[in-house]
Amino acid sequence: MVHYIIDESDPKESGLEAPYIKLYSQATPNGQKVSILLELLGLDYHVRKIDIMKGECKEDWYLQFNPNGRIPSLTDVSANGKVTHVNESAAIMMYLCDKYDKDRKYSYEYGTDLYYEQLEWVFFQMAGLGPMKGQYHHFVYYAPEKVPYAIERYKNETIRLFSVLEERLARNKTGYLVGDHLSIADLCSWPWINSRRLEEVENFPRLSQWLRNIGEIEAVQRGSKIPE
Repeated sequence: MVHYIIDESDPKESGLEAPYIKLYSQATPNGQKVSILLELLGLDYHVRKIDIMKGECKEDWYLQFNPNGRIPSLTDVSANGKVTHVNESAAIMMYLCDKYDKDRKYSYEYGTDLYYEQLEWVFFQMAGLGPMKGQYHHFVYYAPEKVPYAIERYKNETIRLFSVLEERLARNKTGYLVGDHLSIADLCSWPWINSRRLEEVENFPRLSQWLRNIGEIEAVQRGSKIPE
């Protein structure tokens, strides 16, 4: 269950009793990745919405534990009061799986072949799909002037990466990017494809079905809207 913290101007965890998890985020693809996983894991957690358009992620109190000034960020306080800060969405997801996904419902066991395949597709999103579609979003929706070359370049590269995912789904034959169940390999890429969805995704039947199947999961739907 998610609990909202309306206002907090400093990083002190005032009013919260250990143990607890606190997510600093906004409902962007990178933020959604973590909130979706938290919902799937069924964890009780608190959320502080960070308004990136107002520059909240650049304020001094936030930079104290996230020096890169990006979302999301996670604070995990254990029962004995030990505080762990984790930044970068993929690192947060791996941390949550290592600590809380003991049955490996959404991840694979460290040291196995499937674990390293999972890492491959997590990094595929972090190094490829996210940056390319993110730049496409920037030049289409936020750039002060239209740059046709940039828009075409990043859109074409995003579509090429769609084809890579389509081929992977064809090879794996399970409906998932890795192994035989939903994992963070899928959860990293899903929000980036779902957000401001390109109509060209329908040219890739396996990817389109994968997108729909994951989108029908109630926990995914809830996590996609956090924080509101």
